[in-house]
Amino acid sequence: MSRGIKWLVGIVVGLSVLLALAAFGLSRWANSDDFRLRAQQQATQALGVPVLLGKIEVSLRPLPAVAVHDVRIQTRPALTLQLVEARPVWMSLLLGRPELDALVVRNAVLPQQAIVTLAAGLEKQQGAAGKSAQRTASRPQLPNRIVLERVTWVDAKAQKLTVDAEVAFEGEPLPRNAWVNVTEGRYAGAKARLERQVDAWQLRTEIGGGTLTGPLRLQPASGGGWRLTGDLATNGVEVSALTAPSRTLTGKLEARTSLQAEFKDPATLADVLRSQTRFTVRNALLQGVDLAAAVRTLGASRDGQTALDTLTGQVTTQGRVVHLTHLVASSGMLKANGNVTLAADRSLSGKIDAALTAGPIGQIAGVPLQVGGTLDEPSVQATGVALPGSGVASEIGKGIRGLFGR
Repeated sequence: MSRGIKWLVGIVVGLSVLLALAAFGLSRWANSDDFRLRAQQQATQALGVPVLLGKIEVSLRPLPAVAVHDVRIQTRPALTLQLVEARPVWMSLLLGRPELDALVVRNAVLPQQAIVTLAAGLEKQQGAAGKSAQRTASRPQLPNRIVLERVTWVDAKAQKLTVDAEVAFEGEPLPRNAWVNVTEGRYAGAKARLERQVDAWQLRTEIGGGTLTGPLRLQPASGGGWRLTGDLATNGVEVSALTAPSRTLTGKLEARTSLQAEFKDPATLADVLRSQTRFTVRNALLQGVDLAAAVRTLGASRDGQTALDTLTGQVTTQGRVVHLTHLVASSGMLKANGNVTLAADRSLSGKIDAALTAGPIGQIAGVPLQVGGTLDEPSVQATGVALPGSGVASEIGKGIRGLFGR
C-alpha cells in the first residue's frame, strides 16, 4: 500500500472517530434537561405561545435523525404531537450544509381553532418585526418529504378526520406527488393521489364507491400571486359519502366541475375559489319526508321517504356563497324544480315549485314556494296561492334540508 493511500485511510478513520465522538456527545447533550429547556424556550419565543417538549433524542442508525417526543403547543385548544422527527440528508451534514430529507409527524391532534390562533399570532409577530426584517428573513427550506402518520384534524364543529399522508417535494417549492388515506372520521376509507405531469397535477380520489379525477394546474399570476384551475369528473360516488355523517340523501352522483382561483395567500383560497358544476343523482332516496304525500294532502305527511329517479342541477360557488340553479327532481308523478342560494352566513333564499302530474285525486298544479331560513333551519313559505294550512310548507322544508345533506 502506498504512503498516500495510507495517509488517506488514516484521515478517513480519524474523521470517522471524531464524527462518532461528536455524535455521541451531541446525543448525550440532546437528552439532557438543559438542551430540552433551551429548545422549549426557543420554540416558545418563535411561536409566541407556551410550548412544552418531552424527551429529545439524537440517533445515527439506521439513519441520522432528531426526534422530539410529546410536543404540546398551548393554544386554546392545544396542539399535540406525540412525535416530530427530522431526518437530515447524511451527505449534507458532512458538507456542513444541513438539508432535511424527511419530516415525520406521528399521532398528532390539530384543532382548526388552534391553527387559526397560532397563525394570527405569527402574523402579529411578523408585523411587529417590521417590513425590513421580513425582507431579510430567508424562507425556510422544505424537506424532501413530509410524512404524516395518524394525524387528526378537528374542524370548527369538532368533527374529526384522521389521515396517513405523504408529500414529496424533492428539493422543489411545489409537490411532485402526494397521497392521502383517510383512516377515521367523516370520510373514512377515502383515498387521494396527486401526481405531477408535464403541465398539471393529476388528481385521483376514491370515495363512496366511485372516483373523482382530473387535472389541477397552478401557474404564476400577475402581482406575484398564483392562479389555480381544474377540471374534475365525478363518477358513481355515493352522495351520502360526501355528506357524512348525514344520510338524508342517498344515490349515485355523476358530475363535471370546473374551478379557478387567483390568490397570494393559500389561507384565502376558500374565499376566492369559484367553481361551476353540472350534476345528476340517480336513484336518489330522500329520507324524512314523503314529498308526494305532502303535496297531495297539503301537509298531512310528516315522515316517510321520497324515491327520486333523478335529481339534476347546477352548482356555482363564489367564495363561500353557493348558488343551486336549474334544480329538477322527478319521480313518476312527482315533479319539482327551482333555484336556491346559500350565502356565506349560511342563510338560504330562493324559490321552488312542486307538483303532482297524476294521482288518486288527479293532477295538482305547481305550488310556488319561497325558500328562507338557514342551512340548519330552512323555512319554506307558499306564495301566490292560498293553502289550507302550513303543513305542506313544513314538510317540503324538510325535503329542502335533505337536498342539502342535512
